[in-house]
Amino acid sequence: MIDLPATRLRDILAHTVGPTPWYWQTFPAITSAARQRLDWTFQGEQVTLGLEQEPDKVRIALNTYCRPFYVPPSYLGIWCPEGRSIRLACFDPDTLKAFDVAELAGWFKQSADRIYSHTAPVAEFEIRLDLEAGTHKINVPAEFADVEELILPTSYKAMSQDDPAFALFVLYPHAGLVEVLPQKWFTAAQYRVGQQWITRAARDPESHRIVGECHGVGTFLLEEDGCRLERWLDKAGS
Repeated sequence: MIDLPATRLRDILAHTVGPTPWYWQTFPAITSAARQRLDWTFQGEQVTLGLEQEPDKVRIALNTYCRPFYVPPSYLGIWCPEGRSIRLACFDPDTLKAFDVAELAGWFKQSADRIYSHTAPVAEFEIRLDLEAGTHKINVPAEFADVEELILPTSYKAMSQDDPAFALFVLYPHAGLVEVLPQKWFTAAQYRVGQQWITRAARDPESHRIVGECHGVGTFLLEEDGCRLERWLDKAGS
């Protein structure tokens, strides 16, 4: 076990994006290539993106379990679960068409779609969730080439109560690679899968270790292999 300052690890995690709608306040403001600033808003059922001067207009709306990320030099990336895959989409904020927020009334309750937009993404791709542990070569559109690393927490098919029920998919778009890290400590025998789940994770730039948050349990540090729990930084109720 190495001695890493818990305060630094907590700060890294506090600035890590989590899923809609619960973590929408962690979403970064977007500044487009045309220097337009777009801000995120929680509308009661969904999280929307729009210009500050157009409060009744929306450029994009997100259903549950979506997470935005920055795609250099000025694109908006969004990743979300899509069936038995993870979908990653890339949008140009300057080309997003505005629409009335009234269009969204009741839409999310009726639809399994995660992203609502009048503008198609400039690029997108999917990663299968049935990939085995280890590193895999994947086809990544050129628009994502300047993204160095994304850590994607996701449910993982467990064949027994003692198999990992969650995994971290560590994506390296610039290299066209994804590393699958089954969380060997997170099993149905030890946790209430569904009620408890890994919401977000990030890499400490100094130690290169992964720190994460498990809803209903606490925040944690993983061992060097990224698959085993080293220790809890904080636990719920303690």
